[in-house]
Amino acid sequence: MVEKKKIGLALGGGGAKGYAHSGIIKALEAAGIEIDYIAGTSMGALVGGYYAATKNIKKMEELALEIKRGDLFPIREVIKFKKDGALFRGQSVADILNHHLSGVKIENCQIPFAAVTTDVRNGDEFAVKSGDLTTAIRASIAVPAVFSPVEINGQYYMDGGLANPVPANIVRQMGADYVIAVDVSSKWMTAPEELASVKDIYSIMSNALSIIEYQIAKGILKDNADIVLRPPVLHYDWTDFDRAADIIKTGEKEIRLNLQEIRRKTGHRAPRLTLAEKFFDFITGQPER
Repeated sequence: MVEKKKIGLALGGGGAKGYAHSGIIKALEAAGIEIDYIAGTSMGALVGGYYAATKNIKKMEELALEIKRGDLFPIREVIKFKKDGALFRGQSVADILNHHLSGVKIENCQIPFAAVTTDVRNGDEFAVKSGDLTTAIRASIAVPAVFSPVEINGQYYMDGGLANPVPANIVRQMGADYVIAVDVSSKWMTAPEELASVKDIYSIMSNALSIIEYQIAKGILKDNADIVLRPPVLHYDWTDFDRAADIIKTGEKEIRLNLQEIRRKTGHRAPRLTLAEKFFDFITGQPER
């Protein structure tokens, strides 16, 4: 038997596609696999930070189903580019987070957590491991030209995806023996239909960011991730918050497909089932827990 290893979860960015992280966590929890460390970038920081603070994935899923695109990008928050180069101040995001995580410090989270950001001055990655959780998450999701940079201790930080899209190295440094990396965004366009889909400035920007993230992430993942999960979410748009339920399910399915390997490599054995649970699984065709 493999000695039981400490598991680290590295959750990447991807806007609404990051809701797959909720499904990943939900399925791991259902399988009895404990998460010891979490590092998140952008949407991965939001989902991972919430779970690290509360260990309540059911509530995270309920929150995801409640949030609509208009909640995150309200018209009233649109500001002029000449002020600070962003379309939104990010206050609505802060309001939503504060409602659920008010006063929570990262160092007091139930699971050790780091939110990955990018230093505005030099583009270096900066992992926020202490201080106000909401502020750290806001900084990690501050996409350039969409949200304003966030100040932390006198310095300004923005979306962590520009420096480290899937922070497998960070969660490894935190102490993880086995790193599960979840990449829901990066890609390289090769198929003719993908190239043909680039028709407007939004498509160009979105695909350009995905390609950049792919190039940055592949080296980090190769050197630091023990397994890389890629739920099938690339056909969703990063603003598809109204499709949260479907996106969450892709994460659950991805874990089921890789559960045996994760158990084999980490020493986390399947929980003992009652006769009733075994019968239910047999009748419903449930995969291994």
